[in-house]
Amino acid sequence: QTVKFFSLFVTDLATKVMWTLPKIWSRQLARPLMTGIQLMTGIRHPASDTSPTYDEGGVKLHQVEGSLLQNPRTEYRSVRKYQGKVKAVILDWAGTVLDCGVYSPAVVFVDVFENEGVPITMEEARGPMGAHKKVHIRKITYIDSVRLRWKEKFGRYPDESDVERMFANFVPMQLACLSSYTKMIPGAVDTVKYLQKVMGLKIGSTTGFTTEMVDILKEAAQEEGYCPDSSVAADEVPQARPFPYMVWLNAIRLDVNPVEAIVKVDDTVDGIREGTSAGCWAVGLAETGNYVALNEEEILALTDDDYERKLERSYNILADAGAHYVINTICDLPPVLEDINRRLASGEKP
Repeated sequence: QTVKFFSLFVTDLATKVMWTLPKIWSRQLARPLMTGIQLMTGIRHPASDTSPTYDEGGVKLHQVEGSLLQNPRTEYRSVRKYQGKVKAVILDWAGTVLDCGVYSPAVVFVDVFENEGVPITMEEARGPMGAHKKVHIRKITYIDSVRLRWKEKFGRYPDESDVERMFANFVPMQLACLSSYTKMIPGAVDTVKYLQKVMGLKIGSTTGFTTEMVDILKEAAQEEGYCPDSSVAADEVPQARPFPYMVWLNAIRLDVNPVEAIVKVDDTVDGIREGTSAGCWAVGLAETGNYVALNEEEILALTDDDYERKLERSYNILADAGAHYVINTICDLPPVLEDINRRLASGEKP
């Protein structure tokens, strides 16, 4: 063991000498020393094992010593850092710019399960909010209380065929009522116009809705003056939230880079994780979204204590999801973007 340790120690030292001295000297001094030690002890340093190997085509492969991966002549390396400003903001739809309280999908999920003979609560319906609507239905079937009710009704737990059937039923029901939930959140249109015209930002959008559902939202929003520069639906990418693909597709369509120059704004856990997974800044909206779960009139009717309690819960959920900032509504976004610009200028990344 002593001989082996000494051999490896000296061989490693010789390797370092070989790459520290000028090239000609290192070959003349260090390599013969390594070879001599290995011949005397019969022990080879792992990094110096150059036994020939061959690929499937019979071509000889050469092993590269680990020491070759170092560059001792350069003590420093350059790191490319973005220090410009925010270039784009990618917004969610329901709970962010319209449909305060995110009622449009929630009520339909309740109806879909009611039609199956397995009632669910509004809280259960809202749990997976932000995901692709089929994934949302699937996640509802994973909830223990829902599974127990399903088994009591059918004698078995829900499976993928049930998910497919319920999603097929969900789509026409959602399309039929979606136009009734397109009221813009107060201040959303003016804020987005400020971002576009004053701050010079591009506006993208992502959602858990499918393309045909988004088309309804876009038409209604355009009549109110909200026109995002890019829009990506959940069925346009391999996997929707919390995966990053919708953000990246927006970046491509908007021609915006790097990703740290993008801010994702959402009111759900999956929407926040979509942004952080994509590598951009994530801002949560607490008051108008899924976790306060009330429209404007219902919020105004709350007592101060109830309002603070619901808002605190929403803040905590979004912060725990990884949001860099949590604010009440989209109207509070401009100062956040200015602070992100400050952080970017100092070399910070999301």
